[in-house]
Amino acid sequence: MNENSLREFTRWPGVDAEVKWQDDLVFSVAGKMFCVLCLRGARAGSVSFKVEDERFLEFTGQPGFAPAPYLARAKWVQVTLPEAVPDAGLRALVRRSYELVRAKLTRKQQHELTD
Repeated sequence: MNENSLREFTRWPGVDAEVKWQDDLVFSVAGKMFCVLCLRGARAGSVSFKVEDERFLEFTGQPGFAPAPYLARAKWVQVTLPEAVPDAGLRALVRRSYELVRAKLTRKQQHELTD
């Protein structure tokens, strides 16, 4: 999944995307990150996102996945081989990450983000 398709796909309530740390396109909901696309450098094209705590080891044990740098302690994984996950599967994982992060927002913030 490239930058344009990820931007198009993540047009959900409250989602913003901005380049941070010079190399990463960060997608956030109400200021909380839920997906990172590496734009440049050794990891260009890799996508990182949050997963359920109980599924973290499941994902990091599969080929093409690794603990996300700097975010693994928060149960984020990185897709290191984009061809390891079909677009439909990656879209589902990114959507689930959005839902997990959105669920941690205050009730007021969640109410403001109506689908």
